[in-house]
Amino acid sequence: MREIKAGEAGLLYECLEALAEHHNRVSVYFKGQYPQTPSGEKIILFEKELEEGITRIAVAENDTKVVGFCKIGFHDDAGVLEYLVVLEHERGKGYGAVLMDWALALFRELGVRNIDVKVVFGNDTIRLYEKYGFKPRSTVLRLSTGG
Repeated sequence: MREIKAGEAGLLYECLEALAEHHNRVSVYFKGQYPQTPSGEKIILFEKELEEGITRIAVAENDTKVVGFCKIGFHDDAGVLEYLVVLEHERGKGYGAVLMDWALALFRELGVRNIDVKVVFGNDTIRLYEKYGFKPRSTVLRLSTGG
């Protein structure tokens, strides 16, 4: 596991594409609507945020290939666990725990007391977050009228 720097966000492309496929598979109500922002555009945004120092991203690698990543940021009075992704064929090997431990340790180091994470409804990854003590705070509902 290591933190990436500006210029390396392109390494996350496969994970972002896999995440969109996963969300399309598990989403209860919004199958087929992921990614909401194309992965290439997200990479550009991630690069900008890394350059500006407003995000931190760690990757888990198997040899030289990125098999997962965690992206954290900050919003209002809370830290935000923006992404925690592990490629499906690499799950169950401890990568998610290593990335989560990195994020929580960094938040502690920075004095962040509240941490938010948003989970697609139907994604069983919520169990990982609950294992770490995350509790539901609110429910966000969306009406999609097409178009």
